[in-house]
Amino acid sequence: MMIENTLIIVFLVLLIHYVIFLSKIYFGLSKLTNKVSEKIPEELVSIIVPFRNEENNILNTYSSLTSQNYPKEKFEIIFVNDSSDDNSLQIIENLSKKENVFIYSVPKDYSANAHKKRAIRFGIEKSKGEIIVTTDADCNHKKDWLNNLLKFMDKETGFISGPVEFISNNHLFGKMQRLEFAGLVITGAGLIGTGNPIICNAANIAYRKKIFDEVGGFTYQMSLSSGDDELLMQKIHRDTDYHIKFALDKNAIVSTEANPTLKDFYHQRKRWASKGLFYGDHLLLLKLVLIFLFYLSLIVQPILGFVISAKFFLTFIISFLFKITVEYLVLKKGTSLLFDSNILKPFLITEILQVPYILVSGFMGMFGNLVWKDRKIKR
Repeated sequence: MMIENTLIIVFLVLLIHYVIFLSKIYFGLSKLTNKVSEKIPEELVSIIVPFRNEENNILNTYSSLTSQNYPKEKFEIIFVNDSSDDNSLQIIENLSKKENVFIYSVPKDYSANAHKKRAIRFGIEKSKGEIIVTTDADCNHKKDWLNNLLKFMDKETGFISGPVEFISNNHLFGKMQRLEFAGLVITGAGLIGTGNPIICNAANIAYRKKIFDEVGGFTYQMSLSSGDDELLMQKIHRDTDYHIKFALDKNAIVSTEANPTLKDFYHQRKRWASKGLFYGDHLLLLKLVLIFLFYLSLIVQPILGFVISAKFFLTFIISFLFKITVEYLVLKKGTSLLFDSNILKPFLITEILQVPYILVSGFMGMFGNLVWKDRKIKR
């Protein structure tokens, strides 16, 4: 009986912690603002586009970036080839050159283990701009994307996280990915609203080069294959007085295709999960562990219901109902600010399948052995 009661208390504590976490995100979304100056920054902007094996996408990205409604003399686009072994480099080099477009290839011995991060750093070293914007070579950008992202950049702002959206086909798997990914973007936005920035996506971020240099850039992360977004944002928040903002504007959204296969989805999420171990804030790590344990409890409780006591079926039902209710409220609020409401249609099935995927990708991400762009990496 004592063991039962202790476990019930543990499960309820994990539930309360998770509900509080989601509630902060909900109210953090309310604190975000889209009231910003309509003036573009005076500084030159450098858009860094690292690419590896993007022969099927790079032309669309090139077209969407070079078609921006932004003064051509105020921005440059730097494509950085990270050891592509397809025709990506040849395709982009054969295009008619524009004055503000530059193409480089990273030397093979240049921070070899850092992969995408080394390509970004190499691009920054070649850049002339005072504001760095990064995006991916498989993304599409609206004509006013750069305008709407950078209108959030003022003298007090050091880092901007922009929204990213998956383009789904009519298949259920694509729609589920679109919703799940929107949930991550909404979570990141809400956390920025609370003043505790944790997650963002390098497909749509902007920061000041001088601040990048001030916090040491990627110096302490070059042994990691990822972290060019979240770890940098957290470091700027932790080590400087500059503001972190979320670009709350539907016209600032960058879109990219959802993963075509379950295997690709698994490797992507596993790679993202691997970064959590390197968050510098120990309290944040504890919170993430408690969230992971809450998800684990959703598997453990029904098992205990069969093995120990039917009481655990009740705790499971309570936990799961609270989870889906509060998550739905957060998603509904976030989608009203950024996305199409139709994105919520596969909510229930996505909620059910989310639990095992979080557990598997989170656990496996701790061990490294990741795959990215046909390249096996340790971390």
